[in-house]
Amino acid sequence: MPREARPGGVTTCHGTDVRLPVRTAVSLPPFTDAATLVAMAVQAERAGWDGVFLWDHVVFQRRSRLDVHDPWVLLGAVAQATERVRLGTLVTPLARRRPWMVAKHLATLDHLSGGRAVLGVGIGEPSDDDFAAFGEPSDQRHRAGMLDEALTVLDGLLCGAVVHEGEHYRIDSELLPRPVQRPRPPIWVAAVAPHRRPLARAVRWDGVVPLAGFEPPTPDRLAGYLAGVEAPPGWEVVATWAPGVPAAEYSGAGATWLVEGCWPEGDWVAELRRRIAAGP
Repeated sequence: MPREARPGGVTTCHGTDVRLPVRTAVSLPPFTDAATLVAMAVQAERAGWDGVFLWDHVVFQRRSRLDVHDPWVLLGAVAQATERVRLGTLVTPLARRRPWMVAKHLATLDHLSGGRAVLGVGIGEPSDDDFAAFGEPSDQRHRAGMLDEALTVLDGLLCGAVVHEGEHYRIDSELLPRPVQRPRPPIWVAAVAPHRRPLARAVRWDGVVPLAGFEPPTPDRLAGYLAGVEAPPGWEVVATWAPGVPAAEYSGAGATWLVEGCWPEGDWVAELRRRIAAGP
């Protein structure tokens, strides 16, 4: 259904304050044919959405036997078919991807899109079908440690040469070319309420993607989760948009982005296309 007009809010881009409305995006599970996903992204731009983000999984749920496409390949195709929307992943599990390869994917996407790339990161789920089944670490605390170290490595590689020797990664290299955006594309970190440690991690970067299980957080829950957070200027709050809730309520709770999505079951592609076509 059509949403109400988006209220004002303050965001920044690499330290420069700009007055902007709350931005809106669509979240695409890459679990249908690739051409349809690219077409949905193009449809979103034409309908007035500000961003298109893709899930990042290998299998997701084995029992569902879904066709799961790689988000980075898809984002490259979308970058060439669009002109305006922000593009990225929500979210990439860095414990499952080598940070130097993510840095290379992100920089390439930033060049293909003319500086529109964004990276969402998290520890990743599900731990069984996307991690343990491939011999990857499934322990949550272990993956959180890998995420923190990988973020440091990723940040360094996007901005310059890196010499790093840590628990999980050893690097002495430099990646070229640098991204179009300087010092690098924004990095948003997923955090699941009510846990505070992921929220503290997100404050060290460019934004947070607050989650609340399988349901979008209500504005009240979002405000409660963000209470007491001393965020830097321009810090983004990228919230899932619950159906029927006015954008102004989320803005008042601290959201700077609202993301429309759909759980991949039933005739979800047709349903999500209807929501996209309705516009933000």
